Amino acid sequence: MEDKYILYFFLGLLVAVAIGIILSVIIKLIIKNKLKISVTIIIGIISFFASFGIAFGIYVGSYNHADISVNKYLVSTSDVEVNKIDQGYYFDGKGNETAIIFYPGAKVEASSYAPLLFEIAKSGIDTFLVEMPCNLAFFGKDKANKIIDNYNYDNYYLMGHSLGGAMGASFVASNPDKFSGMILLASYSTVKIPDNLKVLSIYGTNDGVLKFEKYETNKANLPSSTIEYVINGGNHSGFANYVTQSDDHLASITVLDQQELTKNKIIDFIN
Repeated sequence: MEDKYILYFFLGLLVAVAIGIILSVIIKLIIKNKLKISVTIIIGIISFFASFGIAFGIYVGSYNHADISVNKYLVSTSDVEVNKIDQGYYFDGKGNETAIIFYPGAKVEASSYAPLLFEIAKSGIDTFLVEMPCNLAFFGKDKANKIIDNYNYDNYYLMGHSLGGAMGASFVASNPDKFSGMILLASYSTVKIPDNLKVLSIYGTNDGVLKFEKYETNKANLPSSTIEYVINGGNHSGFANYVTQSDDHLASITVLDQQELTKNKIIDFIN
């Protein structure tokens, strides 16, 4: 999860450094004059930031797009009112006491999770779908603050998928008094979660993205009362409506079934 994207960042950094050095040398050769060391350094720095900006733009511009099927879940019905808010989407169902704030997985379009969150709201627990900068929860792990400050619920649960779960867990650990619990979808916490918080951890047996050795190691960071739910045949991508990730395994159940099982378990857990 998050370790993979840290590796990608440093690889991009190395590439940018290499390109910056090459460009500065080429520019120096083109000018055919002996540039002062300071000028060469400035050229190198400018080349580096330009190269890094281009590389980063290409990286974040390539992400998993939501399937067209999510569109109907972004429209209000008699059961759920869907509102576009500054932080993303607000699915306002018939519940008034409890809400879930959801952090998407890395490089996944946020609206991919609309079907799952819509159905949860329809069942009586309102949900907030957070849109992350560049589709990376690294850059918006404190976004739950604005939702909590602007809405009035007795109980908040932070839920996240993959990297979104890891970043959400980090935020919960720093702000435990703001939450009643946490829900991890194919994710784990790298920081200690207070024992008084309720935690539900869900993953599929066919998950090809989740690092199970790290998942097992980091179980120690969760309360002893944590509930673990394993979906037989489910995979990493099945919690949302987007094309299965290239490094994921194929699921032996449908996306609809995986999300239905997930929804039911979440409702039972909170209630």
